[in-house]
Amino acid sequence: MRTREERLSNRQLFISCIVPCYNEELCIKQFIQALTECLSTLTDYFEIILVDDGSSDHTSLFIQNLRGQYESGQVKALILSRRFGKEAALSAGLSVTKGEVTILIDADFQHPLALVPKFLERWQQGYDMVYGIQNDSDNQSWLRRQLGHLFYHLMRTMTQVPIPAHAGDFRLLDQCVVKALNLCGERGRFMKGLYAWVGFSHIGIPYTPKLRLEGKSKWRFSQLAELALTGLTAFSSVPLRVWGFIGFFISFLALMYGIYIIVATLLYGVDVPGFATIITAVMFLGGIQLLSIGILGEYISRIFDEVKQRPRYIVKQKLGFDIERTESALDSSLNGE
Repeated sequence: MRTREERLSNRQLFISCIVPCYNEELCIKQFIQALTECLSTLTDYFEIILVDDGSSDHTSLFIQNLRGQYESGQVKALILSRRFGKEAALSAGLSVTKGEVTILIDADFQHPLALVPKFLERWQQGYDMVYGIQNDSDNQSWLRRQLGHLFYHLMRTMTQVPIPAHAGDFRLLDQCVVKALNLCGERGRFMKGLYAWVGFSHIGIPYTPKLRLEGKSKWRFSQLAELALTGLTAFSSVPLRVWGFIGFFISFLALMYGIYIIVATLLYGVDVPGFATIITAVMFLGGIQLLSIGILGEYISRIFDEVKQRPRYIVKQKLGFDIERTESALDSSLNGE
Protein backbone atom coordinates (compact mmCIF):
# COMPACT_ATOMS: atom_id res chain seq x y z
CA MET A 1 0.00 0.00 0.00
CA ARG A 2 2.92 2.30 0.79
CA THR A 3 4.25 1.81 -2.73
CA ARG A 4 0.88 2.78 -4.20
CA GLU A 5 0.84 6.00 -2.17
CA GLU A 6 4.35 6.89 -3.24
CA ARG A 7 3.78 6.25 -6.92
CA LEU A 8 0.59 8.29 -6.93
CA SER A 9 1.99 11.19 -4.91
CA ASN A 10 5.20 11.27 -7.01
CA ARG A 11 3.18 11.29 -10.25
CA GLN A 12 4.99 8.12 -11.35
CA LEU A 13 1.92 5.92 -11.68
CA PHE A 14 1.34 4.62 -15.22
CA ILE A 15 -2.38 4.89 -15.96
CA SER A 16 -4.06 3.27 -18.96
CA CYS A 17 -7.53 4.30 -20.12
CA ILE A 18 -9.59 2.10 -22.43
CA VAL A 19 -12.29 3.97 -24.35
CA PRO A 20 -14.65 1.86 -26.50
CA CYS A 21 -16.07 3.91 -29.37
CA TYR A 22 -19.00 3.38 -31.69
CA ASN A 23 -20.18 6.29 -33.85
CA GLU A 24 -18.69 8.92 -31.54
CA GLU A 25 -17.47 11.40 -34.15
CA LEU A 26 -19.49 14.25 -32.61
CA CYS A 27 -17.84 14.10 -29.19
CA ILE A 28 -14.60 12.08 -29.43
CA LYS A 29 -12.37 15.12 -29.86
CA GLN A 30 -13.80 16.96 -26.83
CA PHE A 31 -13.71 13.81 -24.73
CA ILE A 32 -10.06 12.98 -25.43
CA GLN A 33 -9.09 16.56 -24.66
CA ALA A 34 -10.99 16.47 -21.36
CA LEU A 35 -9.62 13.03 -20.44
CA THR A 36 -6.05 14.10 -21.24
CA GLU A 37 -6.39 17.19 -19.06
CA CYS A 38 -7.78 15.06 -16.22
CA LEU A 39 -4.99 12.49 -16.39
CA SER A 40 -2.30 15.20 -16.68
CA THR A 41 -3.27 16.49 -13.24
CA LEU A 42 -2.76 13.03 -11.74
CA THR A 43 0.38 11.57 -13.34
CA ASP A 44 3.15 12.17 -15.86
CA TYR A 45 2.68 8.76 -17.47
CA PHE A 46 -0.52 7.62 -19.12
CA GLU A 47 -1.92 6.11 -22.29
CA ILE A 48 -5.38 6.38 -23.81
CA ILE A 49 -6.42 3.36 -25.87
CA LEU A 50 -9.32 4.07 -28.21
CA VAL A 51 -11.10 0.97 -29.51
CA ASP A 52 -13.25 1.70 -32.56
CA ASP A 53 -15.91 -1.01 -32.65
CA GLY A 54 -16.65 -0.88 -36.38
CA SER A 55 -18.17 2.62 -36.42
CA SER A 56 -20.27 3.46 -39.48
CA ASP A 57 -19.46 7.18 -39.29
CA HIS A 58 -16.03 8.90 -39.38
CA THR A 59 -14.97 7.96 -35.85
CA SER A 60 -11.92 5.97 -37.02
CA LEU A 61 -10.74 8.90 -39.17
CA PHE A 62 -11.14 11.30 -36.24
CA ILE A 63 -9.13 8.91 -34.06
CA GLN A 64 -6.27 8.76 -36.56
CA ASN A 65 -6.17 12.55 -36.82
CA LEU A 66 -6.33 12.99 -33.04
CA ARG A 67 -3.22 10.93 -32.43
CA GLY A 68 -1.03 13.55 -34.07
CA GLN A 69 -2.24 16.24 -31.68
CA TYR A 70 -0.77 14.60 -28.57
CA GLU A 71 2.61 13.39 -27.40
CA SER A 72 3.89 10.14 -28.85
CA GLY A 73 2.40 7.14 -27.09
CA GLN A 74 -0.29 9.06 -25.21
CA VAL A 75 -3.13 8.23 -27.59
CA LYS A 76 -3.28 4.78 -29.18
CA ALA A 77 -5.99 3.04 -31.14
CA LEU A 78 -7.35 -0.32 -32.15
CA ILE A 79 -9.64 -0.28 -35.19
CA LEU A 80 -11.77 -3.43 -35.29
CA SER A 81 -12.75 -4.91 -38.65
CA ARG A 82 -16.49 -4.67 -37.88
CA ARG A 83 -18.81 -4.20 -34.93
CA PHE A 84 -18.19 -7.01 -32.45
CA GLY A 85 -19.93 -5.38 -29.48
CA LYS A 86 -18.78 -3.47 -26.42
CA GLU A 87 -17.73 -6.60 -24.53
CA ALA A 88 -15.33 -7.53 -27.35
CA ALA A 89 -14.04 -3.94 -27.63
CA LEU A 90 -13.22 -3.87 -23.92
CA SER A 91 -11.51 -7.27 -24.22
CA ALA A 92 -9.41 -5.94 -27.11
CA GLY A 93 -8.28 -2.98 -25.04
CA LEU A 94 -7.50 -5.12 -22.00
CA SER A 95 -5.30 -7.40 -24.11
CA VAL A 96 -2.87 -4.55 -24.95
CA THR A 97 -3.00 -2.30 -21.89
CA LYS A 98 0.34 -1.80 -20.10
CA GLY A 99 -0.64 0.43 -17.18
CA GLU A 100 -0.26 -0.30 -13.50
CA VAL A 101 -3.94 0.60 -13.30
CA THR A 102 -6.47 0.56 -16.12
CA ILE A 103 -9.59 2.71 -16.25
CA LEU A 104 -12.55 1.72 -18.43
CA ILE A 105 -14.63 4.71 -19.49
CA ASP A 106 -17.12 5.62 -22.23
CA ALA A 107 -16.58 8.46 -24.69
CA ASP A 108 -20.01 10.07 -24.33
CA PHE A 109 -19.30 12.00 -21.09
CA GLN A 110 -21.91 10.02 -19.14
CA HIS A 111 -19.11 8.71 -16.93
CA PRO A 112 -17.98 11.74 -14.87
CA LEU A 113 -14.25 12.39 -15.10
CA ALA A 114 -14.39 13.88 -11.60
CA LEU A 115 -14.73 10.31 -10.31
CA VAL A 116 -11.32 9.24 -11.64
CA PRO A 117 -9.32 10.82 -8.75
CA LYS A 118 -11.71 9.14 -6.28
CA PHE A 119 -11.08 5.80 -8.00
CA LEU A 120 -7.35 6.32 -7.50
CA GLU A 121 -7.84 7.24 -3.85
CA ARG A 122 -9.59 3.92 -3.22
CA TRP A 123 -6.89 2.07 -5.18
CA GLN A 124 -4.28 3.80 -3.04
CA GLN A 125 -6.07 2.46 0.04
CA GLY A 126 -5.50 -1.10 -1.20
CA TYR A 127 -8.50 -1.95 -3.37
CA ASP A 128 -7.67 -3.76 -6.62
CA MET A 129 -10.96 -2.86 -8.32
CA VAL A 130 -13.01 0.31 -7.93
CA TYR A 131 -16.27 0.66 -9.84
CA GLY A 132 -18.99 3.22 -10.27
CA ILE A 133 -22.50 2.32 -9.12
CA GLN A 134 -25.20 4.08 -11.11
CA ASN A 135 -27.93 5.81 -9.17
CA ASP A 136 -31.39 5.83 -10.74
CA SER A 137 -31.39 8.47 -13.44
CA ASP A 138 -34.19 10.38 -15.12
CA ASN A 139 -32.26 9.78 -18.36
CA GLN A 140 -33.61 6.22 -18.39
CA SER A 141 -37.23 5.23 -18.85
CA TRP A 142 -39.21 3.77 -15.96
CA LEU A 143 -39.48 0.43 -17.78
CA ARG A 144 -35.73 0.21 -18.36
CA ARG A 145 -35.00 0.96 -14.70
CA GLN A 146 -37.45 -1.70 -13.52
CA LEU A 147 -36.05 -4.29 -15.93
CA GLY A 148 -32.57 -3.45 -14.65
CA HIS A 149 -33.67 -4.07 -11.06
CA LEU A 150 -35.25 -7.36 -12.12
CA PHE A 151 -32.09 -8.50 -13.92
CA TYR A 152 -29.82 -7.87 -10.95
CA HIS A 153 -32.32 -9.58 -8.64
CA LEU A 154 -32.24 -12.66 -10.87
CA MET A 155 -28.43 -12.60 -10.97
CA ARG A 156 -28.26 -12.46 -7.17
CA THR A 157 -30.69 -15.34 -6.71
CA MET A 158 -29.59 -17.57 -9.59
CA THR A 159 -25.79 -17.30 -9.50
CA GLN A 160 -23.05 -17.86 -6.97
CA VAL A 161 -21.06 -14.90 -8.31
CA PRO A 162 -21.80 -11.72 -6.30
CA ILE A 163 -22.37 -9.20 -9.09
CA PRO A 164 -22.88 -5.70 -7.63
CA ALA A 165 -26.20 -4.18 -8.71
CA HIS A 166 -25.95 -1.33 -11.24
CA ALA A 167 -22.16 -1.53 -11.42
CA GLY A 168 -21.33 -0.95 -15.08
CA ASP A 169 -18.10 -0.95 -17.05
CA PHE A 170 -16.93 2.39 -15.59
CA ARG A 171 -14.20 1.18 -13.25
CA LEU A 172 -10.55 1.07 -12.28
CA LEU A 173 -8.66 -2.23 -12.48
CA ASP A 174 -5.28 -3.00 -10.99
CA GLN A 175 -2.89 -4.81 -13.32
CA CYS A 176 -3.41 -8.05 -11.36
CA VAL A 177 -7.12 -7.89 -12.22
CA VAL A 178 -6.35 -7.19 -15.88
CA LYS A 179 -4.08 -10.24 -16.04
CA ALA A 180 -6.80 -12.41 -14.49
CA LEU A 181 -9.41 -11.15 -16.98
CA ASN A 182 -7.08 -11.87 -19.90
CA LEU A 183 -6.83 -15.48 -18.72
CA CYS A 184 -10.58 -15.97 -19.25
CA GLY A 185 -10.88 -17.61 -22.65
CA GLU A 186 -14.62 -17.69 -23.33
CA ARG A 187 -15.86 -16.06 -26.54
CA GLY A 188 -19.34 -15.05 -25.37
CA ARG A 189 -18.35 -12.59 -22.68
CA PHE A 190 -20.43 -10.91 -20.01
CA MET A 191 -17.87 -8.50 -18.60
CA LYS A 192 -19.85 -7.44 -15.53
CA GLY A 193 -19.94 -11.07 -14.47
CA LEU A 194 -16.25 -11.61 -15.18
CA TYR A 195 -15.26 -8.57 -13.11
CA ALA A 196 -17.00 -10.20 -10.14
CA TRP A 197 -15.86 -13.74 -10.94
CA VAL A 198 -12.11 -12.97 -10.84
CA GLY A 199 -12.52 -11.67 -7.30
CA PHE A 200 -9.88 -9.41 -5.67
CA SER A 201 -10.63 -6.63 -3.21
CA HIS A 202 -13.18 -4.20 -4.57
CA ILE A 203 -15.39 -1.26 -3.64
CA GLY A 204 -18.11 0.76 -5.35
CA ILE A 205 -18.65 4.52 -5.56
CA PRO A 206 -22.18 5.79 -6.33
CA TYR A 207 -22.63 8.34 -9.10
CA THR A 208 -25.38 9.79 -11.25
CA PRO A 209 -24.82 9.38 -15.01
CA LYS A 210 -24.66 12.64 -16.92
CA LEU A 211 -26.45 13.43 -20.14
CA ARG A 212 -24.68 12.44 -23.34
CA LEU A 213 -22.80 15.35 -24.87
CA GLU A 214 -23.97 14.43 -28.37
CA GLY A 215 -26.10 11.77 -30.05
CA LYS A 216 -28.12 9.07 -28.33
CA SER A 217 -27.56 5.66 -26.78
CA LYS A 218 -26.43 2.93 -29.20
CA TRP A 219 -28.00 0.21 -27.07
CA ARG A 220 -31.29 -1.13 -28.41
CA PHE A 221 -33.68 -3.07 -26.20
CA SER A 222 -32.97 -6.29 -28.12
CA GLN A 223 -29.22 -5.90 -27.50
CA LEU A 224 -29.76 -5.32 -23.78
CA ALA A 225 -32.00 -8.41 -23.64
CA GLU A 226 -29.35 -10.47 -25.42
CA LEU A 227 -26.67 -9.24 -23.02
CA ALA A 228 -28.86 -10.11 -20.03
CA LEU A 229 -29.50 -13.58 -21.44
CA THR A 230 -25.76 -14.03 -21.97
CA GLY A 231 -25.14 -13.10 -18.35
CA LEU A 232 -27.73 -15.52 -17.00
CA THR A 233 -26.61 -18.47 -19.12
CA ALA A 234 -22.89 -17.77 -18.62
CA PHE A 235 -23.06 -17.72 -14.82
CA SER A 236 -26.03 -19.89 -13.88
CA SER A 237 -27.34 -23.38 -14.57
CA VAL A 238 -30.48 -22.72 -12.53
CA PRO A 239 -32.80 -22.49 -15.59
CA LEU A 240 -31.82 -26.03 -16.56
CA ARG A 241 -32.33 -27.35 -13.04
CA VAL A 242 -35.65 -25.54 -12.60
CA TRP A 243 -37.16 -27.24 -15.62
CA GLY A 244 -35.91 -30.57 -14.36
CA PHE A 245 -37.85 -30.01 -11.12
CA ILE A 246 -40.91 -28.78 -13.05
CA GLY A 247 -40.81 -31.90 -15.22
CA PHE A 248 -40.60 -34.12 -12.16
CA PHE A 249 -43.49 -32.27 -10.47
CA ILE A 250 -45.75 -32.49 -13.54
CA SER A 251 -44.94 -36.18 -13.95
CA PHE A 252 -45.78 -36.78 -10.29
CA LEU A 253 -49.13 -34.97 -10.65
CA ALA A 254 -49.92 -36.95 -13.81
CA LEU A 255 -49.15 -40.21 -12.00
CA MET A 256 -51.35 -39.27 -9.04
CA TYR A 257 -54.20 -38.21 -11.34
CA GLY A 258 -53.89 -41.45 -13.30
CA ILE A 259 -54.11 -43.51 -10.08
CA TYR A 260 -57.14 -41.47 -8.98
CA ILE A 261 -58.96 -42.11 -12.30
CA ILE A 262 -58.26 -45.85 -12.13
CA VAL A 263 -59.42 -46.16 -8.51
CA ALA A 264 -62.52 -44.01 -9.08
CA THR A 265 -63.48 -46.02 -12.16
CA LEU A 266 -63.01 -49.40 -10.45
CA LEU A 267 -64.82 -48.48 -7.24
CA TYR A 268 -67.56 -46.15 -8.43
CA GLY A 269 -67.79 -46.72 -12.12
CA VAL A 270 -67.11 -43.05 -12.86
CA ASP A 271 -67.04 -42.21 -16.53
CA VAL A 272 -63.68 -40.77 -17.57
CA PRO A 273 -64.12 -37.27 -19.07
CA GLY A 274 -62.73 -37.35 -22.54
CA PHE A 275 -61.87 -34.89 -25.27
CA ALA A 276 -61.60 -31.55 -23.42
CA THR A 277 -59.42 -32.91 -20.62
CA ILE A 278 -57.09 -34.72 -23.01
CA ILE A 279 -56.65 -31.70 -25.32
CA THR A 280 -55.95 -29.36 -22.38
CA ALA A 281 -53.38 -31.74 -20.92
CA VAL A 282 -51.66 -32.29 -24.27
CA MET A 283 -51.44 -28.57 -25.04
CA PHE A 284 -50.16 -27.77 -21.56
CA LEU A 285 -47.49 -30.46 -21.60
CA GLY A 286 -46.55 -29.56 -25.20
CA GLY A 287 -46.01 -25.94 -24.20
CA ILE A 288 -43.89 -26.98 -21.22
CA GLN A 289 -41.76 -29.22 -23.42
CA LEU A 290 -41.21 -26.54 -26.06
CA LEU A 291 -40.27 -23.98 -23.42
CA SER A 292 -37.80 -26.34 -21.76
CA ILE A 293 -36.31 -27.29 -25.13
CA GLY A 294 -35.89 -23.58 -25.91
CA ILE A 295 -33.98 -23.01 -22.67
CA LEU A 296 -31.83 -26.05 -23.34
CA GLY A 297 -31.25 -24.73 -26.86
CA GLU A 298 -29.88 -21.44 -25.48
CA TYR A 299 -27.18 -23.32 -23.60
CA ILE A 300 -26.40 -25.57 -26.56
CA SER A 301 -26.10 -22.59 -28.92
CA ARG A 302 -23.57 -20.99 -26.60
CA ILE A 303 -21.63 -24.24 -26.39
CA PHE A 304 -21.67 -24.29 -30.21
CA ASP A 305 -20.27 -20.75 -30.34
CA GLU A 306 -17.48 -21.66 -27.90
CA VAL A 307 -16.35 -24.87 -29.61
CA LYS A 308 -15.96 -23.08 -32.96
CA GLN A 309 -13.05 -21.21 -31.33
CA ARG A 310 -13.48 -18.11 -33.45
CA PRO A 311 -11.62 -15.02 -32.19
CA ARG A 312 -13.59 -12.62 -30.03
CA TYR A 313 -12.64 -9.77 -32.35
CA ILE A 314 -10.42 -8.99 -35.33
CA VAL A 315 -8.18 -5.92 -35.28
CA LYS A 316 -8.03 -4.16 -38.63
CA GLN A 317 -5.52 -1.47 -37.64
CA LYS A 318 -3.27 -1.03 -34.65
CA LEU A 319 -2.02 2.51 -34.11
CA GLY A 320 0.69 3.65 -31.72
CA PHE A 321 1.72 0.32 -30.21
CA ASP A 322 5.48 -0.37 -30.12
CA ILE A 323 6.11 0.58 -33.75
CA GLU A 324 4.78 4.02 -34.64
CA ARG A 325 3.00 3.08 -37.82
CA THR A 326 -0.29 1.60 -38.97
CA GLU A 327 -0.06 -2.14 -39.09
CA SER A 328 -2.31 -5.12 -39.62
CA ALA A 329 -2.98 -7.12 -36.48
CA LEU A 330 -4.97 -9.97 -37.97
CA ASP A 331 -2.39 -12.55 -36.94
CA SER A 332 -2.36 -11.57 -33.26
CA SER A 333 -6.13 -11.26 -32.91
CA LEU A 334 -6.71 -14.56 -34.71
CA ASN A 335 -4.51 -16.21 -32.11
CA GLY A 336 -7.18 -15.33 -29.56
CA GLU A 337 -5.71 -12.20 -27.92
